[in-house]
Amino acid sequence: MGPVNWLAVVLGAFLALVVGIVWYGPLFRSGPPMFDGSRARLPNYLWALVAWLIAATMIGHTFARTGAETLAAKPWLYWMMAGGLGLTIAAPALFIGLARHGVPRRERWRDCGYWVAGFLAIGTTFWALG
Repeated sequence: MGPVNWLAVVLGAFLALVVGIVWYGPLFRSGPPMFDGSRARLPNYLWALVAWLIAATMIGHTFARTGAETLAAKPWLYWMMAGGLGLTIAAPALFIGLARHGVPRRERWRDCGYWVAGFLAIGTTFWALG
């Protein structure tokens, strides 16, 4: 097992958060504007960052166990492994949880898409800093 790339963990988590700001802001216009002078949403962003740090740490550990040589020979593994976690674990769990609370299907798909995009952003960060 190689060392975890902690820089990629932190930057990947921040990038996933930025993807969310764009995802729910200019891309889908489904959330309140981020910079409207209100500090009420700051704790939500901090909790989202904590969640992404946990996810990025797990992905970083997975990449460390895979090894730098394997990842260098098969760079698609960054997206396959990170995106696969988002697509097969995070998104279905979120979809089911939101369905249980009566969230409309369109919103569930949008939220699941964000998590997959966030995981892919983390994979991209690890690839770029590989």
